[in-house]
Amino acid sequence: MNTLSRAVLLVAPVIDTLQAQLAAEFPLFRLYEQDDPITFLREQGENIAAVVTRGDVGVQNSVLELLPHVGLVAIFGVGTDAVDLDYVRSRQIAVSITSGVLTNDVADLAMGLLLSGARQLCQGDRFVREGRWLNGGLPLATQVSGKRIGLLGMGNIGQAIARRAAGFDMQVLYHDRKPVEGLGYQWCADLHTLAHESDFLVIAASGGEANRGIIDASVLNVMPTHAWLINIARGSLVDEQALIKALQNGVIAGAALDVFEDEPHVPAELIALENVVLQPHVASATHETRKRMSDVVYANVAAYFAGAKLPNAIN
Repeated sequence: MNTLSRAVLLVAPVIDTLQAQLAAEFPLFRLYEQDDPITFLREQGENIAAVVTRGDVGVQNSVLELLPHVGLVAIFGVGTDAVDLDYVRSRQIAVSITSGVLTNDVADLAMGLLLSGARQLCQGDRFVREGRWLNGGLPLATQVSGKRIGLLGMGNIGQAIARRAAGFDMQVLYHDRKPVEGLGYQWCADLHTLAHESDFLVIAASGGEANRGIIDASVLNVMPTHAWLINIARGSLVDEQALIKALQNGVIAGAALDVFEDEPHVPAELIALENVVLQPHVASATHETRKRMSDVVYANVAAYFAGAKLPNAIN
């Protein structure tokens, strides 16, 4: 393999440390910096052997079609819904993710969002800063301890959230395709039952077309009126317009969201609501985790070019 054929294509920006690691070892092309990406790929595509991208961005088939020798898509993240897995499988292109390193941060933020919503932490902060405390107190909030938390998805992140919720003496319920062996939490056979029985419904499921809009009006309508929806998974899992209507009409008490359907564009209706906590997709955004994610991406790219087994391949 000649030097140029070891080139890496970076589809979207990642943290500087990873870019520096990659650039120090391989020719690195940044697709997002190209004025005419298609022309660039037609000229350089045959030299590119690996693609690095973020989980929220993925890589389009139209890009991969211009890379005849690509053998790896290394994802900075754990989401694969923005990559056509059937297509890459047909091309025998390996896919790696940063598994095992962002679970704790995502679970931490899920609990942080839950607490921020129920205990009105954002409203309380504004209440003090704006001097309104001088004229009275904040309305009463909602207790978290001892409540029922429903988890849609009981993978690594769902299980990490469940362990944290247990520390708040919460009753843990979950819905997944089937019960997870060895877990003592209550499995619900369908999503609507889970929603109906939960004081806090937390989305920790995978994205993709199969789950698009799975939290729709029918789910929101069976939730208790005091319930909160928390989403740290993918915005595509929620029918955003149905959620807005449910929040405006008091169908549920509130929502705490780190992800949205059309990021970074957040509907003005959500921004206007006081019973919503909003975050800019930062569940894994800590110095420690982003460094570990970078190391995992680099390890998979280096292994690919060395002809070694990929440590985090999913296919």
